[in-house]
Amino acid sequence: MLLAAGLSGCGGDADEPPGGGTAGGGGLALPPTDTRFDYQLGGVRDVPDDVGVVARDRTADPLEGVYNICYVNGFQTQPDEEDRWADGDLLLTDDDGELVIDEQWDEVLLDIGTEEKRDALADVVGEWIAGCADDGFDAVEIDNLDSYTRSDDLLDLDDAEAFAELLTSAAHDAGLAIGQKNLAEWDGSQVGFDFAVSESCAEFDECGAYVDYYDGVVLDIEYDDAAFDAACAEWGDEIPVVRRDLDLAPDGERAWCD
Repeated sequence: MLLAAGLSGCGGDADEPPGGGTAGGGGLALPPTDTRFDYQLGGVRDVPDDVGVVARDRTADPLEGVYNICYVNGFQTQPDEEDRWADGDLLLTDDDGELVIDEQWDEVLLDIGTEEKRDALADVVGEWIAGCADDGFDAVEIDNLDSYTRSDDLLDLDDAEAFAELLTSAAHDAGLAIGQKNLAEWDGSQVGFDFAVSESCAEFDECGAYVDYYDGVVLDIEYDDAAFDAACAEWGDEIPVVRRDLDLAPDGERAWCD
């Protein structure tokens, strides 16, 4: 297993990506896949020496000595965060003027339905992405690419693709690789995504699609024992798989393939 010292905030030689990862577009270092991966959005904690990739929320500090991925909720607000948006016009509303909400997570959808709003939103999310780079992260993962499927047909895939392309450009301009999250039926590499962070790809039989899109540079989180076992059996020799609890609590469940 790999653990390269001093990996956080790395630049490195584009021909020899730090930490054993592969080089993406423009020589950006991609996450290494010959190491263990930990997913820490619910709170941070230390990792064993054989964990070489860690994903954390953009409000957290990167972990020294590993490849760090910065979580950005790029297509929806965080729960109860809509009041923080100075321009409420950038939040999606229905024909009655009511906010459109992802009920499972209590997150308001961002309104990516016009070029003007996408540009304005890209300025906001782009600042978050740049902040990840300033803080020393090596990559970003953009959550809720599939938010249009929860928009009551107010948004569509074309809107998501157009906004995703703006965000991949923002990440690359900041010197970060960028990971696709969600929407396994769509190949995000065509708009600039460099790798994938998958939740439950074994449970939903999606791992193969991501592996094909990104030449095996895929990180998987499973939340169910049976799905975790299946992921390890079929994909554990090719991609890092971690078993986490749904709350992603600092003291919650965490396991890796043998």
